[in-house]
Amino acid sequence: MNATIQQALVKSASKILRPLVRIMLRNGVSCGSFEEIVRKAYVDEGFKLSKETHNKATVSSVSAITGLSRKEVKRLNELEAINYSENNQKYNRAIRVLSGWTNDKEFLSSCNTPLPLSIDGDGHSFNRLVKKYSGDITPKAMYQLLMDAECIKQTGDTIHLINPAYVPGSDSPQMIGILGTDTQELIETINHNLSSKHNNKRFQRKVSSAALDSEALPQFEQLANEKSQALLEELDHWLSQHEAKHDEDSQYVSLGIYFYQKDSNGELP
Repeated sequence: MNATIQQALVKSASKILRPLVRIMLRNGVSCGSFEEIVRKAYVDEGFKLSKETHNKATVSSVSAITGLSRKEVKRLNELEAINYSENNQKYNRAIRVLSGWTNDKEFLSSCNTPLPLSIDGDGHSFNRLVKKYSGDITPKAMYQLLMDAECIKQTGDTIHLINPAYVPGSDSPQMIGILGTDTQELIETINHNLSSKHNNKRFQRKVSSAALDSEALPQFEQLANEKSQALLEELDHWLSQHEAKHDEDSQYVSLGIYFYQKDSNGELP
């Protein structure tokens, strides 16, 4: 590989790892544990790459491309993959429930605003909403997820939607799950764009400024929040109208927006 590309990759990897390691340290994950995760990822991706490139993968071929011993490759390949499905399912189902509440006419007023819902009953109820959109997650579990994320509040026997965006509390298992899912999706998109032909690249854009007047920062953050939320709600409504009737016909897609500003721990590119 070109030495210049390797240097650029090392620099980029360092930028990716610093905030990730900060989260790992804050939550008590040791360097040794993280190193095991990295080794396992190298082996898993090594097998995938060998199959894609040579239509087969062996312990020896993966050892050659990863730099790990054959014994280590064999050991890591036999380890069971980490199961992320439970947290991802909760995250996705919570979003579906909120989307149903804000888009399904059954749960909207005549002005197309989300109705306050009774806990249970034959009419507009929270339990019916959850059963319709959450799959196998129970109304009680979904209620707690949305309460913890401050998406809903309860007044007597009525549940009100106060925030249609599902963002779990800081460093919760669900938020850590979002760290993995959203970061993976962005890096996968960048990888696709690096390796694909020009006419097959996926949308990947951002705006930034290194010279924004600090007094204008609150205005820009408010503008970004309002415009981004409006766009995401519009796209979410479109997606809800075009969902497949059967799982075998469905396709997962996503579009994400983030806001970043340099702080005491941040570094500009």
